[in-house]
Formats: sequence, C-alpha cells, structure tokens
Amino acid sequence: MKVKNYMCDDNIYCVHPSTKVQEVAKLMSQNHVGSIPVCDNNDCLCGIITDRDIILRCIACDKDYKQTPISDIMTCNVCSCNENDDISTAESKMSKHQIRRLPVCDANNRVVGMLTLGDLAQNGTEIGKQEVCTTMQNICDCSSQNTKNAE
Repeated sequence: MKVKNYMCDDNIYCVHPSTKVQEVAKLMSQNHVGSIPVCDNNDCLCGIITDRDIILRCIACDKDYKQTPISDIMTCNVCSCNENDDISTAESKMSKHQIRRLPVCDANNRVVGMLTLGDLAQNGTEIGKQEVCTTMQNICDCSSQNTKNAE
C-alpha cells in the first residue's frame, strides 16, 4: 500500500519563505488547514509552517505578524515521505517524530500531497486498526523524549 493511495492531494497550498505570517494565517483559515509546506524558488520543500508555529514563535514572542516572513518561524528540518513509500514507512515516521501532518514529495522533492493522522484513521481497516492506534498513541504521548519536530 503506497502513500499516494492515502494522502490528500487536492488543493495542496505551498508558500514561499518570504511570505508574511499574516498571509499564511489567512490561507490556513480560508482553507481549514493547520500546516502549509514551504517551498523554495525551485518548488522544492524547504520547510513547514503550522498554526502552532504562528502562535508560539510569532505571537507569543511579540513579533509583528504583518511584517515577519515565515522563514523566521518555520521548521526547516522537515520530516517528509515520498509518494511511492509504503504507508507503513510513513506511519513509522509520524509515530517516531510525533507529527500529525506529513508532507508527501515526488522524486524531485516537490510537494504532491499531505498525509495526516486523519487519513490514517479513515483508512484504518485497510492499514490495520492496531497500527493506526499505536501511531496515534505515539504521536500524542507527551512523556516522549523525542526531540522537537515539525507537526
């Protein structure tokens, strides 16, 4: 079972590192999403910005959300997967790094979709309910000693 069979690939929005925080927040609100991949001038994944990043790294730090580029607050070391990866590989990454949303890239590192915890839950019968439950438990485990990761 390949990631491309489970990921969301409709209306994937990406932004450039120079995009201002306010613009990204509006894009998230208008499209009901909690994270947006950040792509460089070659359309390659270079970061991710989440609603949580906006709150903790911009608003809570008194940064001007109208002037601050997301490059100042985005997560740069993005955990992602390939569209042709086995779903269990992606699920393991999500579990290990405690992330709810995983950008899916093609062979050229261009974003082609997002795999979310919801996608796994919706397909629990095919993937395996126990595997999905374990992944969800690991992602939500606050006592984990994992290093800080993108969500």
